[in-house]
Amino acid sequence: MNYKTIGILGGGQLGRMTALAAAPLDLKVICLTPESSSPTTGICQNIIADCSDYNALDKFADLVDIISYESENIPLTTAEYLSDKKPIAPSIEVLKICQNRLREKTFINNIGIKTADFIDIKSLADLQNGVAQFGGKAILKTAEQGYDGKGQVKINAPNECEAAYNKLADNKLILESIVVFEKEISVIVARNKSGDTACYEPVENIHENHILRQTIAPAQISDDLSKKAKQIAIKIADEIGLIGLIAVEMFVCGDDLLVNELAPRPHNSGHYTIDACITSQFEQFLRAITNLPLGNTAQHSKAEMINILGDEIHDIEQHLNQPNTKTHTYAKREARVGRKMGHVVKLG
Repeated sequence: MNYKTIGILGGGQLGRMTALAAAPLDLKVICLTPESSSPTTGICQNIIADCSDYNALDKFADLVDIISYESENIPLTTAEYLSDKKPIAPSIEVLKICQNRLREKTFINNIGIKTADFIDIKSLADLQNGVAQFGGKAILKTAEQGYDGKGQVKINAPNECEAAYNKLADNKLILESIVVFEKEISVIVARNKSGDTACYEPVENIHENHILRQTIAPAQISDDLSKKAKQIAIKIADEIGLIGLIAVEMFVCGDDLLVNELAPRPHNSGHYTIDACITSQFEQFLRAITNLPLGNTAQHSKAEMINILGDEIHDIEQHLNQPNTKTHTYAKREARVGRKMGHVVKLG
């Protein structure tokens, strides 16, 4: 069955760019979002409701053929409720793994892929023992709901354990060893119901205050590392039973790669694909979940993607004056500190 109307939980920039990619494929996108004015407003049909509003969820499900999501942090209860009404891609099983760091890292290790060392933390004593095991330094994170550096505390000495634990103690917790790495990269791979995969080249990601600031595509790494990174991403997509798109974030440590996180959706580090690749990540995502043939991932231009954060949006015209730069704004009304307001892609 080819699905024609895609429902997306969320109305942010990922929904916006997905809806823009849908039209040339004769696909329709409907978003469920709590915001009356969101990036998808005016781009596609929005149902304005919270994801805990079951009457709205019923209406949403009736209007669409298949359902996806902008974030792996959506309530599992919402996804499970909707899965009884329409197909969800990526699946509930993928969502369960990717929205919990403990389950995610356990899954990755179980299929023979390396991550940072980690420990499940259930008490202050667990934390103190874990920090000692990791040599006196580690990162304490919430197992769920963390993004852009939120929900984590770096512990630099054993005497910082109690304060860190008290700060995050109301959550499920994971302790991770500190990884000394040369650079961060990510690989985006698509997989459809037939098990076909299509992988983009690895890109290099540079963060500022835990927020992605810059993506260099392709990553400046060896051919061997690039091949290894793509093999890891494809293996994860196959083993997790992906239908859709997944971004695999990794640390480069010499000749080794450690997987950091998974994001089962279009990813910030893949925005460059709109302008620099034959098939954008958003078109590829739609192709993967609607049983269309996967597109060509070849990159026709080298690219640098830069996120526009907060008040920087007011100076967007400086980018419009650049001859080889493509500008994308997200139509967000409020420019808060660190908020992603748009991005630019410098080609060549």
